[in-house]
Amino acid sequence: MRLEVDIASKTFKSAAGEQHDVIAGVAFTLDAGEVGVLVGPSGCGKSTMLRILAGLDHDFQGRVSRPAGARIGFVFQEPRLLPWRSVEENVRLVAPLANEAKLSALFEILELKAHRNHFPGELSLGLARRVALARAFAIEPEFLILDEPLASLDVALAARLRDEIAMLIGGRSVITLLVTHDVDDAVRLGDRLFLLSPRPARVLAELPIRTPRSKRGDAEIAAITLDIMRRINGAPAERDAS
Repeated sequence: MRLEVDIASKTFKSAAGEQHDVIAGVAFTLDAGEVGVLVGPSGCGKSTMLRILAGLDHDFQGRVSRPAGARIGFVFQEPRLLPWRSVEENVRLVAPLANEAKLSALFEILELKAHRNHFPGELSLGLARRVALARAFAIEPEFLILDEPLASLDVALAARLRDEIAMLIGGRSVITLLVTHDVDDAVRLGDRLFLLSPRPARVLAELPIRTPRSKRGDAEIAAITLDIMRRINGAPAERDAS
């Protein structure tokens, strides 16, 4: 399975009739088992790109080739849970035939076991994000899209949830694409990083990280992060992220 992306341009018109360029050239491929990360400043067009890749926006110049019939799991920036349904009902709504043992294991990993009968209004933001992740993983996706899944969480909670995402991804042969503006999250979760420019987005650099996630030490993570920050800020890089 492979995702092939070649978006030449994406524009839209404002209510005043002004044309705005959002994407000005983004091309890459991802294979099953790989985690690609789009890293770029807020407002550069990352979320627009995800909607194109998910097939929700067809108004662009270029080509996107997804595996035929691939199940897509999409975690949006906001959890988007139905407030009148329980945690379990929100998950089963998208995966009505989900195996009970697999669903229970999913709830266990995401620390939702005690919240299956709770409603969204009773959940913290961290728990609501976990439900959104459970909903995406419950369908056993072949293409997983994560749009800022750790946004607005405190450092400790984000780190815990990041570890849970890594655990879930690591046990599946899935094409994963993560969007974030947090370089640390990108380095800890990604296999290949795509650094994006401010709007209109284009790829400034593609950086592979060859050390498996489970074996990346703090020193290596810090070095790669520093390299990325230098690239983003336009300074010469001292080393390859490999």
